[in-house]
Amino acid sequence: MIIRTANPQDHAAIWSIIGPVIGSGETYALERRMNETEALAYWFGADKQTFVAEHEGEILGTYYLRANQAGGGGHVCNAGFMTAANATGRGVARTMAQHAMAQAKVQGFLAMQFNLVVITNERAVRLWRSLGFETVGRLPRAFDHPTAGLVDALVMFRAL
Repeated sequence: MIIRTANPQDHAAIWSIIGPVIGSGETYALERRMNETEALAYWFGADKQTFVAEHEGEILGTYYLRANQAGGGGHVCNAGFMTAANATGRGVARTMAQHAMAQAKVQGFLAMQFNLVVITNERAVRLWRSLGFETVGRLPRAFDHPTAGLVDALVMFRAL
C-alpha cells in the first residue's frame, strides 16, 4: 500500500469513500446531506493537505492533515481519516495514521489532536489508543448519533 498526496483525478474515488461516511452521520460532525461538491471542498480545503491510501491502483482510504489551531496553537495538528467500506479490517486506517504522524513530524508539528472522536466509533477509539493517543477530555452528549441519540465524544491527544 502506498500513501500519496491526493490530486483532482482522485475526486471520484474519494467521494465514493467520504460520501457514505458523511451521509451515515455516525462519525463526523458534518451536515449529513452534504453533496459531492461541498464534501470535496471540505476535504480539500485550503487549510488541509489531503492524502490517499492506494493498493494496486485502488484508493482504499483518504485523510487530511492540518493545523488544529492558528497562532500559538499551530504546533498541534489535526487530521481526519476515512476508509472505504471494503477496506475495513485491512490495516488501511492504521497505515494512514502512521503516515500522518510521520508527515506531521516532518512538517514540524509537535503533537496531534482529535477534537471529536465519537464514543460509538469503537474501532477508531481502539486504533488511536493503540497508537499512543490519550483521552484528554470527554464531551458529554456532544454528538447527535442517528441511531444512538446524544452520545459522548472524546478529545484525544498524542505528542509526536
